[in-house]
Amino acid sequence: MADITLLATADWDHPIWTNKQHVAVSLARQGHKVLYVDSLGLRGLRAQASDWRRVVRRIRRGFCPPRQVAPGLWVHTPLVWPGARGRTLTAVNRVLLQVGLAWARFCLRLRCDWLWTYNPRTLACLDVSAYRQVIYHSVDHIQSQPGMDPTDLDRWEALLCRRASIVFVTSPALADRLRPLNPEVHYFPNVADHAHFAAALDPGTQLPGLLTEIPKPRVGFIGAISAYKLDLNLLEQLATARPDWSFVLIGPVGEGDPATDITALQRLSNVYFISSRLYAELPAWLAGMDAAILPLQCNSYTDAMFPMKFFEYLAAGRPVVASSIRSLQPFADWAHLVAPCPDAFSLHLRSAMDEDSPAKRQERSAFASGFTYDRRTEQMLECVRAVEACHD
Repeated sequence: MADITLLATADWDHPIWTNKQHVAVSLARQGHKVLYVDSLGLRGLRAQASDWRRVVRRIRRGFCPPRQVAPGLWVHTPLVWPGARGRTLTAVNRVLLQVGLAWARFCLRLRCDWLWTYNPRTLACLDVSAYRQVIYHSVDHIQSQPGMDPTDLDRWEALLCRRASIVFVTSPALADRLRPLNPEVHYFPNVADHAHFAAALDPGTQLPGLLTEIPKPRVGFIGAISAYKLDLNLLEQLATARPDWSFVLIGPVGEGDPATDITALQRLSNVYFISSRLYAELPAWLAGMDAAILPLQCNSYTDAMFPMKFFEYLAAGRPVVASSIRSLQPFADWAHLVAPCPDAFSLHLRSAMDEDSPAKRQERSAFASGFTYDRRTEQMLECVRAVEACHD
């Protein structure tokens, strides 16, 4: 069984779990020993307290041995300067990362078998020649995020794709972009921890006290509330047009986009901003929602995304109304996919809530049970082993 070094673009302890943490857990459950490497930082530091708190936390943890977070799974926090550019700082980071990983592997007696990376700048940060397999897992068009250098990322991502043994992508648009660079590009959409979110259907699930104080019907969103992804203007118009509905938005504001402005939404009495909840609590929050929404922007970032919340909402049995982005269109039978305008969202939300029933909630959850991390990880591992067998 191969040992895996997983180079993430999200810290393990981030309150919003993404592909990286879920895949690491799933790989470990498959029997692999996994070293999860916290984000190296794709952008530079900003003059924000949260960024500097993260630096302090990184320094404190960087001098500690890898910490075990699950059977077969350890986390290493690298001592590197985030968002490093320029020859000197990049070279320093490269040495620091190389030494840090060697030390972490020595502590855990891990081999250099597979490198599973989410970082498009991997080759700028690390000598990958010691690894038997290099697996690039592209889950976003990171170049379209605020504060990124698209020219630099495009260059390094192209080099990584050509070097990788295999490339996994989470949307058709990402497959279209990267397939010319590597013949082994495989599309697997984002999935969900079905057993976790299906708890929303359990009659014994107790709703959070804060949620019970919010009037019904409740329309919910869970995730990062960031203007480059969410259409906040659409939300404002929708909430204004439907003062009889409560809009419950759960998650950090401005994640990855500090220019996010929620002032207009905060003025509305039927919009409720709830700070990030623990992952374990999310099914209970969804259990109290009458519908779930994905009011997405139409831009280069969302064109290449597959919202993780889609199958999480369905696993919880909630009726879903979402902007009709490309990646979701094959699943139109299981959600209301609409034009990103308030009238369409209002009409379809009303219809979705009117037509909902316990039986339909069970049907949605049953459909989502075919899209789980363990199943997807098994399929990806089959692809990796097939490529490895061809190279032996």
